[in-house]
Amino acid sequence: MQVQLRSAQFEGEVCFRVDEIQHPIGLANKNGASTPSPSKEKSIWGTYARGAVYALQSSKKNLKQGIIGYLSGSNGLDSSGLSSSAAVGVAYLLALENANELTVSPTENIEYDRLIENGYLGLRNGILDQSAILLSNYGCLTYMDCKTLDHELVQAPELEKPFRILLAFSGLRQALTTNPGYNLRVSECQEAAKVLLTASGNSELEPTLCNVEHAVYEAHKHELKPVLAKRAEHYFSENMRVIKGREAWASGNLEEFGKLISASGLSSIENYECGAEPLIQLYKILLKAPGVYGARFSGAGFRGCCLAFVDAEKAEAAASYVKDEYEKAQPEFANNLNGGKPVLICEAGDAARVLL
Repeated sequence: MQVQLRSAQFEGEVCFRVDEIQHPIGLANKNGASTPSPSKEKSIWGTYARGAVYALQSSKKNLKQGIIGYLSGSNGLDSSGLSSSAAVGVAYLLALENANELTVSPTENIEYDRLIENGYLGLRNGILDQSAILLSNYGCLTYMDCKTLDHELVQAPELEKPFRILLAFSGLRQALTTNPGYNLRVSECQEAAKVLLTASGNSELEPTLCNVEHAVYEAHKHELKPVLAKRAEHYFSENMRVIKGREAWASGNLEEFGKLISASGLSSIENYECGAEPLIQLYKILLKAPGVYGARFSGAGFRGCCLAFVDAEKAEAAASYVKDEYEKAQPEFANNLNGGKPVLICEAGDAARVLL
């Protein structure tokens, strides 16, 4: 009945019973930040394990068996904004489900991981990270409608040149739930949606931009305040980039695919207005690196990493260039890696699964 966990990156031990009733630890305040409970345990990293139990309990899953685990991530990349919260949440869910012989589909686990972050932790993020983790296949692009949860695995044709993915860490660490920036952007998008839906006579719909038709946006965007207009422009232009990105990937056009990634990064900075200065500098450095097709933030850009698609033959040269240039631009943050590599050269893989 016990959950016992230790970590290679974090101090302390997490220990609790799976039959303990878990309650949310954070409630969103008016600025969108999370207000943690004063009773949180010392090993804060263990809240995701409790959150996984909370999600399964909320979904009426009967847990009788605990787990014993040791967590180890990439050295120096803790709190680096690489969807690690979604990844560890999914890992806990899969482990608990396996130990308790529960049959759970990937789409169900997407919802359970959303419960961990939205319901338990009070973070107002979406389902993109956990969907990529749970639905992806090696060699395929995961193309997904986050409103309907419909998804497609798009196989690329044989590429003339293989590619790699660069992950460049800014050295900036900050927990997303303590930064009101992301939650504030969600609120602004909802406010923009409310204006557009009201203007089009659809005020009864939930105020989310996915409920606003593109034609409605074009007809009524002039009614939005400047800040809300920027948020909506990012949303609708990003949707178009996703559609074009699918086409570019399916045709094997990595150059065009990379340009769309870079355009997404630029819109994140100019229209969504996210990204701390070190991340913005890192994004610009990646764009100048040899062999890079395109770059953007790995997430919201308030901390952590940028990623880039790069010609495999030039990946080493690109990584070296980024390391050297970022050290010149941000020496303090560049030295905040705790022994980890500043730039990793990666390949895409399969979805998360239990290895027995």
